[in-house]
Amino acid sequence: MKWKRSERLVDMTHYLLEHPQQLIPLTYFAETYEAAKSSISEDLVIVKETFEEKGIGLLQTVPGAAGGVKYIPNMTEQAVRAVMDELISELSSSDRLLPGGYLFMTDLLGNPELMNRVGKVFASAFKGEKIDVIMTVATKGIPIAHAIARHLNVPVVIVRRDSKVTEGSTVSINYVTGSSRRIQTMVLSKRSMKSGQRVLITDDFMKVGGTMNGMKNLLEEFNCTLAGVAVLVEAEHHEERLVDDFLSLVKLQGVNERDRSITLGEGNYFSKRGES
Repeated sequence: MKWKRSERLVDMTHYLLEHPQQLIPLTYFAETYEAAKSSISEDLVIVKETFEEKGIGLLQTVPGAAGGVKYIPNMTEQAVRAVMDELISELSSSDRLLPGGYLFMTDLLGNPELMNRVGKVFASAFKGEKIDVIMTVATKGIPIAHAIARHLNVPVVIVRRDSKVTEGSTVSINYVTGSSRRIQTMVLSKRSMKSGQRVLITDDFMKVGGTMNGMKNLLEEFNCTLAGVAVLVEAEHHEERLVDDFLSLVKLQGVNERDRSITLGEGNYFSKRGES
């Protein structure tokens, strides 16, 4: 079958978007479309320019016999701020306020289109890092973890509060929660990770950072390295945090349970990235 250039461009773009962070040899495209490598290279220049102009992402070309092309998801500052603004607008409703200063976020976490953009925001921040695994704790961090993993093209591991027979052999640790100072348990299957992997941990909400700190300690049991911390919403906290180095999209600056008011602002996403 002889492909027209317009057909190649559409199919090639779709393939690249479906395989982020994966090095694809030019020979794959040449054989698929029965076209010369020179024609494929010209097509990729068009895709690259379009991706960058529209803020879709970057197209990285790796020269040499073992080289190829790699799509790297990336968002413009304007697009990231649009996600932040949408989250702040949605979370500002007074009926989201829960006892203890928490916010109801289940409906947002269940919104696939919004979570896809949140995942791409964090993937953009960590695109230059070597990340092998995304880790979160059941249950509300799972949609965020899968969204980030989708754009970084890496697996997700889920830490649980108790052991399940379907998990096989597990590793468990005790940790202290940041706010209530209670002792809790984290459990992870021994088959979930391999020694030496670099892990990005994520969750939907962070106050003092006890849960995040617990996941960091769990990484040590697997001889893995922390690559970064991504939080959807961080709460203003005047006490000492257990986790300092993290990225957040929204900051819960204060709540007044008497008049049910919620004060929100941008998280540290841009300030922290500016430091790096």
